[in-house]
Amino acid sequence: MFKKNKHGIQIKTPEQLEKMRAAGLVVGRTLQLLRESVRPGMTPLDLDGIAEKAIRDEGAIPSFKGYQGFPATICASVNHEVVHGIPGNRRALQEGDIISIDCGAILDGWHGDAAVTVPIGEVDPKLTELMRVTEEAMWRGIAVLTVGRHLSDIGHAVEKYVRSQGRYGIPQEYGGHGIGTEMHMDPWVANHGKPGRGPRFEPGMCFAVEPMVNLGTDRTKVLADDWTVVTVDGKSSAHFEHSVAVTDDGPLVLTALDGGAERLADLAKDPEQVT
Repeated sequence: MFKKNKHGIQIKTPEQLEKMRAAGLVVGRTLQLLRESVRPGMTPLDLDGIAEKAIRDEGAIPSFKGYQGFPATICASVNHEVVHGIPGNRRALQEGDIISIDCGAILDGWHGDAAVTVPIGEVDPKLTELMRVTEEAMWRGIAVLTVGRHLSDIGHAVEKYVRSQGRYGIPQEYGGHGIGTEMHMDPWVANHGKPGRGPRFEPGMCFAVEPMVNLGTDRTKVLADDWTVVTVDGKSSAHFEHSVAVTDDGPLVLTALDGGAERLADLAKDPEQVT
């Protein structure tokens, strides 16, 4: 039995959060390895093999593989692919591409889930800025995960920052989620919306915060494989994600190697950045 609040959101004990942190670190270390490994000439399937070995070597299980029929360990979404790209070997990564890598692991029955977008060699400055905006929007969303604030504050913080940076698209159909004994749990976490709505945060709640931001339109479609989501205008998209726990001491970023301490400390120096 696992405790839930009145909204059905799973509440973890301190001991359970330690297990969540252990699972999160498996994911964090795997993504760090993939960042260091990616280079022109590799295929997404090459990265998938590296990820599966890394996860299993830590005694964990890839949580994506077999999930609702998904065939791989990571989601690998290249350029105009937004999320849920299936790693393949038909096209090697090329200088100037960007690839979003989403990774999940199960350790001792608990899930970790995170994503990064990585440039392949030198990329167009517009893509560098797209990645920066998306990652920063994620951190703005994470920073509001403090006791007493509301679920919709995450999406508001994400959207407010993205809109302040230029004309970008935020796909409305995709967002974050609760996480714990399952990879996807209630509630859904939007990347847009008004603040001050929905359940209030309590210690022990855990969420995956994951903005996806497009260089052009917010409109997307799903390809014939029933998984890969792409932008309808063919422009590139970026995706960043961390699993985060609400604690009495503020957000604990379960999938960040430092728990999010460095980046959250930077945001705390200017509270006006987190609204």
